[in-house]
Amino acid sequence: MHVEIRNVGRKKKYYLAHSFRHDGKVKKFRFYLGTDLTKTELNDKIKHAKEILDERIKAYGKVGDPFYTVITSKELEYVKHLEDKYRMEEIKVLHLSEKNWAEFTKAFTYDTNAIEGSTVTFTEVSDILEKKEWPKEKQKWEISETYGVAEAVDFIRNSREDISLKLIKELHRIVFKNSKDFAGKFRKKGEEVAVVDAFGNIKHRGAPSSQIVRLLNELIRWYGKNNRKYPALVLAAVVHNHFETIHPFKDGNGRVGRLLLNNILLKHGLPPVNIELKSRQEYYRALQEYQKMRNLRPMIELILREYRRFMKSLNR
Repeated sequence: MHVEIRNVGRKKKYYLAHSFRHDGKVKKFRFYLGTDLTKTELNDKIKHAKEILDERIKAYGKVGDPFYTVITSKELEYVKHLEDKYRMEEIKVLHLSEKNWAEFTKAFTYDTNAIEGSTVTFTEVSDILEKKEWPKEKQKWEISETYGVAEAVDFIRNSREDISLKLIKELHRIVFKNSKDFAGKFRKKGEEVAVVDAFGNIKHRGAPSSQIVRLLNELIRWYGKNNRKYPALVLAAVVHNHFETIHPFKDGNGRVGRLLLNNILLKHGLPPVNIELKSRQEYYRALQEYQKMRNLRPMIELILREYRRFMKSLNR
C-alpha cells in the first residue's frame, strides 16, 4: 500500500492506494484520507484506512466474477438425479390458475417478507391484499412492503424481460417505493454491507460498492451466454446465489434475489417457487455453501422440495 497525493488548486488530497492481481488482471483500490493533512493526522488516517482496504480486498476476492469455470458434467448429472428424485416432469407441466396465482402471491409475500423480519402474519397478508384491511398495530412500512412484494410478483409474471440492471433496480423500486428512500438504487460509493447472525457474527460481506455494477454485468453476461445451455434450475440458482453474494442494495437484497429466482424460472416455462419461512435456516445454509464452495446442489434441492410442498398444497 502507498499514499497518493493529488494537488487540487492550492489543496492537497491524500489517498491510500493498493494494487493487487486478481484473475490475471491488476486491480487497484483507493481510500480517501483527507485534505491538507499534517504528518501526524496522515499517519493516524493510514492506520485506520489499511484495515478498511484489507477488508475490501478480502471481500472482492470472495465475491469475484461469476463462473470463469464451466459447470461440470458431474454437476449437471447431479441436477438430473435431483429432477428425477423430485419428479420434475410433473412440475414442468404445472399450470397455475388465477386462483393458484392468488394463493401463491399471498404465500410468497408472507414468507419472503417474514424471512427478512416482517411481523405481518399470513392472515394479515390475506386481509391486506384481498380486503384492503390494514392491521392497526403494524408499522406503515410493513404494510407498504406487503403491497410491494405482491406487485412485484405480478410484475415478473407479466414481464418478458430477462435479468438486467434495469430489471434488478425496478424490482427493488416496486417493493420498497413507499418504505425506503433508496428504493431502486444500488449502494453508493463507500456504503459497505455485511450479513450478521443473531449473535452479531459476520456471515458474509457484500461486494465492495465500487464493484457492484461490474459484477452484476458479469452475471448478466454469464446468464446471456448460458441461458440455453444449462437447465433452468441451474440458471436460477446461479443468478439468485450470486446476486445475494454481491448484495448490491443497502437493504432488500433477499427479497429481490428471490424475485429474480422466480423471474428466471417463469421465463423458462416453470412455475414460481416459494421458499417458506420454516425453511429459512436451510436456505441460509444453501447460500453459504455457494458463497464458500460455489456448491449449487443445496439450493437446487431446496427449490425442488419447495416445489413439491407447493404442489401438495394445490391438491388439498
